[in-house]
Amino acid sequence: MSKNELLEGKRVLVVDDEPDVLETLDELLPMCHVVKASTFQEAEGLLETQPFDLAIFDIMGVSGYELLELANRNKVISIMLTAHALSVENTIKSYNKGAASYLPKDEMSEIKVYLTDILEAKEKGENFWWRWMDRLGSIYDKKFGPDWKEKDKSFWNNFPSW
Repeated sequence: MSKNELLEGKRVLVVDDEPDVLETLDELLPMCHVVKASTFQEAEGLLETQPFDLAIFDIMGVSGYELLELANRNKVISIMLTAHALSVENTIKSYNKGAASYLPKDEMSEIKVYLTDILEAKEKGENFWWRWMDRLGSIYDKKFGPDWKEKDKSFWNNFPSW
């Protein structure tokens, strides 16, 4: 099944306080029904009243972690997308709080790949993060140095992979 086929018709909530990010994600996901929100309150109302297959939350500016908790209660698969909050600590926090992935905004152009990975994992009964290290490990090596996993070694030693 192609990336577009797995994503075809999925309802995706995108929440970010930057209008250009909302527009870019909408353009990158033409096969999906994208619903956009620019505030926490707007997103909260949508999550409480409409069904979604996936949600993409910015961390800063829209209280992304609070939205993640609400999405988890409503069984919406959620992805954290960030620029300013990109850190190893927030990656671990996103994983522990139940996000399906944590992506740098620099990788936004590849959103179809990441969402497809998540939907494939769901189909196969795999952990949503099964391909995360293969896709983003080298980016973290560049940004945080080759020993970025050392501080949280036990977490990373048990991290899912394929």
